[in-house]
Amino acid sequence: MPQREREAAKPLPDRETTRGDGLGEPRVARFSSKVSKVLRYVTRFFSPSRGLPAILPVLSLFVLGCSNHYLIHPRDALPGLVETREERRVGDLTLRLEWVEPAGDGLLPAVVVHPEAGHRAQEMRGILRSLAASGYLAVAVDYRRDDGETIFTWQQKEDALAAHRVVTAHRRVDPSRIGWMGYSQGAIYSLLIAARTEAAAVVAYYPITDLVGWLAQSDEPGFRGWLFGQIERRFRQRSGVGDDDAEFARRLALASPLGQAERIEAPVLLIHGDRDRSAPVGESRRLAQRLRELDRDVELVVLEDAGHVFNFRTASRAEAAWRQAKAWLDRYLRPNSEQ
Repeated sequence: MPQREREAAKPLPDRETTRGDGLGEPRVARFSSKVSKVLRYVTRFFSPSRGLPAILPVLSLFVLGCSNHYLIHPRDALPGLVETREERRVGDLTLRLEWVEPAGDGLLPAVVVHPEAGHRAQEMRGILRSLAASGYLAVAVDYRRDDGETIFTWQQKEDALAAHRVVTAHRRVDPSRIGWMGYSQGAIYSLLIAARTEAAAVVAYYPITDLVGWLAQSDEPGFRGWLFGQIERRFRQRSGVGDDDAEFARRLALASPLGQAERIEAPVLLIHGDRDRSAPVGESRRLAQRLRELDRDVELVVLEDAGHVFNFRTASRAEAAWRQAKAWLDRYLRPNSEQ
């Protein structure tokens, strides 16, 4: 199919839109109070042996403002669906899983949902209900380590496969039809898992895909440039690479979907707002371009006047994005006879 970027139509103003999607000056005071805490986390957990997972949670810096995960999804349980909750242990990593499935016994296509940084699987229940009502076995997952850490979670190489192994072992999951959906940091998780598994499809909302390029914002003037300079300096210090730019870039690439693009064979839908200042839309554009060069099935949908986590803030934009996401999953996970 044609692989192109599609600019979604500009939605009408929506009363549920919250103030500011980006990092405008009025938000600096609230934002600054979070910086020192997150940087302490970074310096504690970024080391040569933990390089890949320790980088990802920096995204939690930018998930600001109020989010409503039930904005367009059911808040209450729906008839005909079965909801369960469980925890699984993998070494010193705990997976918290929320399952919603249609009643019955047959095999189903599955969609695994990763929330944005700082949020839990249970907050995805509305999304899971929407998916299960359409015939999917839907599961959300978040991660916690024994020391209570919920931000820096993937610290061992095999941690990235933990959720995949749990889901494929479920009695009702068709292992050939598993899709991955994620938001912000969760989108990075989903893309990196797709690079290591035979995923059937991926839907990634506003991911950071190129950490090298993202950290280059340290060259910007003012507070933003200072912040990214601090992040990069801490990363270099704790990684032990010193002034070895090549080694530093290599480690960043391991945690970047763009750096793993050659290994991503699943069809990928990228959804991004054109006014996202936390993860600029160029992040998705670069990954889409690289996947096209590799002759992969990829599409990028850009929503006008939308910032970060727009789909949990503005109903009209959320609906527009959800229609695209749902159509993508249906195309690759559900045969025509099932739709």
